[in-house]
Amino acid sequence: MNLQLSKPLATFDLEATGLTIGKDRIVEIAILKVMPDGSQEVFEKRVNPEMPIPVEVSEIHGIYDFDVLNEPKLGEIAKEIVAFLEGCDLAGYNCNKYDIPFLIEDLDRVGVDFNVEGRNIIDVQNIFHKMEQRTLSAAMKFYCGRELENAHTAMADVQATFDILEAQLDRYPELEKTPEFLSEFATFGTKTLDFARRIGINENDEAVFNFGKHKGVLVTDVFKKEPGYYSWIMNGDFAKDTKNKFTILWKSIKK
Repeated sequence: MNLQLSKPLATFDLEATGLTIGKDRIVEIAILKVMPDGSQEVFEKRVNPEMPIPVEVSEIHGIYDFDVLNEPKLGEIAKEIVAFLEGCDLAGYNCNKYDIPFLIEDLDRVGVDFNVEGRNIIDVQNIFHKMEQRTLSAAMKFYCGRELENAHTAMADVQATFDILEAQLDRYPELEKTPEFLSEFATFGTKTLDFARRIGINENDEAVFNFGKHKGVLVTDVFKKEPGYYSWIMNGDFAKDTKNKFTILWKSIKK
């Protein structure tokens, strides 16, 4: 194993009813947990989303309503998921923008908190885009010399993601083999405070808006001048992680 781990690394993937965080729901989760000694543990569950899966989405990941009708609801396995991920760094393919905020949001919906603070997070897609600029299937062929079979099934994508990460470490000697380095390296473009990239970090390590009319302006300055803007965000269609980060900034000016 190329990775040098001081704690477990959990590579995971979600399949869902759609792509909208906060609206759509998980229908499958797969996790490959690699221990520092190289041993592996697997968690794989299908989930009853308690809502219809659009046919066009089912045609992509192959999971239809009848496939999950008798599967557990997320609330029934949420604590099991969090317990399996306890103490782990995280890895995934496009996980910063999709899988992690989606998981946080859907777990929160069933009353379970999933805290990612203090974890190294490796987005394999960002490493790939920095190095080669392609897709998961292309990455499998490029790095591993084989076709990606059963694409868009959660465990196949999880295994492919981990295999690609291992191959990337073989190919690029300049990549250090620790989650700390890879987490930092996989940050693509402008640093952000939240996974949805709504809150940027400027050259002075200060939080700035990364969208809208206040783009580039310090969040705390806007909140001081327009307190109602914080309320608008809290009532808006923003991910839970983003709202939590805005709340921390809001509370910082109230001290």
